[in-house]
Amino acid sequence: MKEELVWRIAGGSGDGIDSTSQNFTRALMRSGLHVFTHRHYPSRIRGGHTYVEVRAAPEPVRSRGDGYNFLLALGDSFARNPKEEAYYGNEELKPLSENLDELREGGVIVYDEGLLDASEIPDFEERVEENDWHVYPLDLRARAREKGREVMRNTAGVGATAALLEYDLEHVESLMEDAMSGEVFDTNLEILRDAYEDVSEMEFTHDLRMPEGSHDAEQVLLSGSNAIAYASLDAGCRFISGYPMTPWTEVFTLMSQYLPEVGGISEQVEDEIAAAALALGASHAGVKAMSGSSGGGFALMSEPLGLAEMTETPVVLLEAMRAGPSTGMPTKPEQGDLEHILYTSQGDSTRVVLAPGNVSEAYDQTRTAFRLAYDYHLPAILVHDQKLSGELRNVDESFFDREPSPDLGATLTEDEIAEAAHHASGKFQRYRYDPGDDGVSPRSLPGQKGGRYLAAGNEHTPEGHISEDPDNRVAQVDRRLRKLEAIREELDEGGTHQTYRGPEDADYGILTWGSQQGTVFEAVDRLNDEGHSVRAVGVSELMPLAETELAEFLSSVDDALVVEMNATGQFRGLVQRELGRFGPKMNSLLKYNGNPFEPYEVVEGFETIIQGDEPAPTTRFVPAAGD
Repeated sequence: MKEELVWRIAGGSGDGIDSTSQNFTRALMRSGLHVFTHRHYPSRIRGGHTYVEVRAAPEPVRSRGDGYNFLLALGDSFARNPKEEAYYGNEELKPLSENLDELREGGVIVYDEGLLDASEIPDFEERVEENDWHVYPLDLRARAREKGREVMRNTAGVGATAALLEYDLEHVESLMEDAMSGEVFDTNLEILRDAYEDVSEMEFTHDLRMPEGSHDAEQVLLSGSNAIAYASLDAGCRFISGYPMTPWTEVFTLMSQYLPEVGGISEQVEDEIAAAALALGASHAGVKAMSGSSGGGFALMSEPLGLAEMTETPVVLLEAMRAGPSTGMPTKPEQGDLEHILYTSQGDSTRVVLAPGNVSEAYDQTRTAFRLAYDYHLPAILVHDQKLSGELRNVDESFFDREPSPDLGATLTEDEIAEAAHHASGKFQRYRYDPGDDGVSPRSLPGQKGGRYLAAGNEHTPEGHISEDPDNRVAQVDRRLRKLEAIREELDEGGTHQTYRGPEDADYGILTWGSQQGTVFEAVDRLNDEGHSVRAVGVSELMPLAETELAEFLSSVDDALVVEMNATGQFRGLVQRELGRFGPKMNSLLKYNGNPFEPYEVVEGFETIIQGDEPAPTTRFVPAAGD
């Protein structure tokens, strides 16, 4: 995309990098541009190099770009040891020194010379000349200290950015007025305007300017976490339990903030076993409930997850993936938990697993997860990652103009219970052998007249008593498994959640899942523009897998590339397990260094198939079985 700004603001954790970037992103959106953000941050409370990338263009953007073209480096005010020979290097300098590799030729650098000394970077001047970078050192810290507090250097940096891009301050000032008041607002406004005016008088050596655009509809700026939380509320969720763990914490925090406003309850408990068990108890009592965690915490939920499957208690669980195993890299994205999510807990699984690919899908599929969980009485797992969780993008406000859905699904009234099957002892037959083709035996709620039954983690008879009878076992397992068949049939007939990009008669295919969808789709556009014939599918329905749809897709292409963020090709393995005949067609492009894919990496990975080129050094190509 030629007419675009990709602005990176870098500093230390605790320096206000995230909040500053969010406000600038909103200003760009309000001025008519489409926006997309990417966050990079360490697993520390304060200090450590962090940056946020904001991509803005007149046309919709669905991915981070290839590199970036404007750097605002603020330094790290919480650096542990500002010496190069320190164990972690010169942390104070890293917001400048570690952001040069991805800066495009002709890019702009603004750095705070009050904190940063570019001469400490050995080859800085040579790289500037070689890449035709345009460097503007400004003492942003001194500007902030002169009129207010040091943290206000971020405001000075935004003012300098706007001046260098010849971008009017109207929308920036409007956002500041919304967020601040009194002396804080007055001081920040003065710093912003002074920096803007002073820098505007400088002689510019660069050609980069702010693109211009307009929106046909009112826009909102959301992350995947926002979309999941709002969809959960709209789906009627009124209970959440959890324990903080990055990046799941974002949804938990949002739900804890909003649930009391709608009469709901949020509970932070001692660990993830208790969190999942508490959500099951709330659901059993008749409330739409959810819980969740990230990899290590979700591992603790294996036992309650199996209990939900055996007792057929509906619940929605979130799994926010991060790089593992164990603590791994807590703030870096990865898609390495797929097999864990599909198969954790002993026995044959009866669960739904959905993996949205963008903010809009996160909203839609969260509502679908609640509907399927409560219609079919099973756990529905929504899997996302740190990338989708935290990235911001603009969406038409009208997209969220939906009716709420508080319905509890297959739940009986007392009149219906009176007409339903009961055991001779009077117990309600909650787990009937033959409830219908979909395997769903409607439930009663505690306290309903005539609805008493046992809910046990052991295999059980129709009224819930423990049983090891072979015939009963087969009947109950077969009935529970019929739910997945019914769900697959419903999704196939009513419209699935897979998303496509590219011509239907393409020669080559790319498969991906979850958060890499937008990046892959941008790569597909580039490949087709270059004369290749490529179509991509972003797969969201992982259990039950959209086998018919994927078989049709793979049958239609000569070769396929499977793009995912893990080292072992877990999604490719899932597809080959269910559709083994297509193994010789499927190649893998893998990335697992803690950063999401960039479009050029997918382009180069695809060209490895058809031209034998080397993939990008940040990725690994694994050829199809038999090659």
